[in-house]
Amino acid sequence: MYSPLKSAPVCLVVLLAAWPAAAQEKQSKYPKVNTAVAYEVDASWPKKPASVSWAEMSGVAVDAHDNVYLFTRARPPVQVYSADGKFLRSWGEDTIKSAHHIKIDGKCNVWIADIGHHVVRKFTPEGKLLLTLGTEGHAGCDETHLNQPTDMAITPSGDIYVSDGYGNARVVHFDADGKFVHAWGKLGSKQGEFSIPHAIAWCKDRLYVADRNNVRVQVFDLHGKLVDVWSNLVVPWGLCVTKEDELWVCGSSPMQWRKSDGTLGCPPKDQVFMKFSPEGRLLQLWTVPKGNDGLERPGEVNWVHAIAVDSKGNLYAGDIKGKRAQKFVRKEP
Repeated sequence: MYSPLKSAPVCLVVLLAAWPAAAQEKQSKYPKVNTAVAYEVDASWPKKPASVSWAEMSGVAVDAHDNVYLFTRARPPVQVYSADGKFLRSWGEDTIKSAHHIKIDGKCNVWIADIGHHVVRKFTPEGKLLLTLGTEGHAGCDETHLNQPTDMAITPSGDIYVSDGYGNARVVHFDADGKFVHAWGKLGSKQGEFSIPHAIAWCKDRLYVADRNNVRVQVFDLHGKLVDVWSNLVVPWGLCVTKEDELWVCGSSPMQWRKSDGTLGCPPKDQVFMKFSPEGRLLQLWTVPKGNDGLERPGEVNWVHAIAVDSKGNLYAGDIKGKRAQKFVRKEP
């Protein structure tokens, strides 16, 4: 049987096939307007000098001048860079053994959690030691000992709350002078219990604890009373609070234990960043490609561990397997 289509030139067939899509494109009624906030990696940040090294990048914090403090399991452990990537200073070789999280309080003091020495320490921005919580080199679970503490939250009044998280499963409260006040929590999965309290943050007289192995953030008042539980939203690794009283959480999407897991989510299946209101309303979700061990490209993260936000809304992330910190520049819609 004769078919006109079979005898038509090939180019005509291609044009006929493409015409509906082209016509639909011209007739689309949907405006192409960007409404989502996005972030773009600044691959040139920071300008790390050859004299310093990076290993697992377990902590990152931003001060009131948008200087970025990196906390790495290398030497020197504390490295400070400007927002444009200029290296400013470093310190901590003589006092810090193994880095975890780092925070900066309202008076610009620098706080670090040292899981190697079993202590939390307070420094000036230049690295002068001001205070030590716990007993260096000795693990324990009492008023004067910590066991691989993971993070700390400092209130405007100076009170310190420590997530005593790898060796113990509790939150410890100290006053502004470093005197023990009280502690709460134990190992378990019931509400108020912890399985690796991995990070802690303060916001509007609430304490937010990244209860990592239990796949939740638990919220307490300043006396240790449980206020709320955010379950099955994220496997939380790091926390930070913005000047607008918004809580950023970095980690991975919820997952169950695998036979190969030593701790939950190692390795994580993906990498997510989530912003919440103090009441737990999800305000923003952003995902980042997960890199391969040792082969990470700019913009990929691998075992993201820490997050910080500067005054312009730019994000800084530190990861474990990637062994680096990266700056993600906020791009408005």
